[in-house]
Amino acid sequence: MTTELIFAAEAGDISKLKTLISGGVELNQRDSRGRTAAMTATHANQVEAVRLLIGAGADIDIQDNLQDNVFLYAGAEGLLEILKLAVEAGASTVLTNRYGGSALIPAAERGHIEVVREILTSTDVHVDHVNRLGWTALLEAIILTDGGSKHQEIVRLLIEHGANVNLPDGDGVPPITHARSRGMDEIMRLLTEAGAE
Repeated sequence: MTTELIFAAEAGDISKLKTLISGGVELNQRDSRGRTAAMTATHANQVEAVRLLIGAGADIDIQDNLQDNVFLYAGAEGLLEILKLAVEAGASTVLTNRYGGSALIPAAERGHIEVVREILTSTDVHVDHVNRLGWTALLEAIILTDGGSKHQEIVRLLIEHGANVNLPDGDGVPPITHARSRGMDEIMRLLTEAGAE
């Protein structure tokens, strides 16, 4: 029955999910990758399946073998609707991914503007959380990108929400130095206006 639940969740088969849930299936059992039905539905971006599972009482904080859960994975992959469902359901914001990072960091690096905005405005995720690489969301939005328009907007959002523009990486290199070395003129301007040194 559990395998059926996980497959139904991944397929977005709402009718099957309802039947299994009403039959008392264990909602939080996992597959070989440590994923619950809520996680397989999240992987497949099955918004209604995630909504149904949350409503039935599924634990969305359970982390899989890669240390992802619904909130962390939705943030990293830019799955805004599922992220909103997780936030509304009270997902833990202190659990971190395998890099010791919050959902905000990969969202910023991958250019998911609306997800970044949602995390910054609707959760208590710390804007200056530092992962095991010694990087914040601001640093990843500079170091791991081309500094294009999406990342300029993300840098703007991070600054608006209190990001420390002088917080250096693990080697002591501040954001503006990284931006300068990559020729990111607009990001340099945003950082300078925010007091970067």
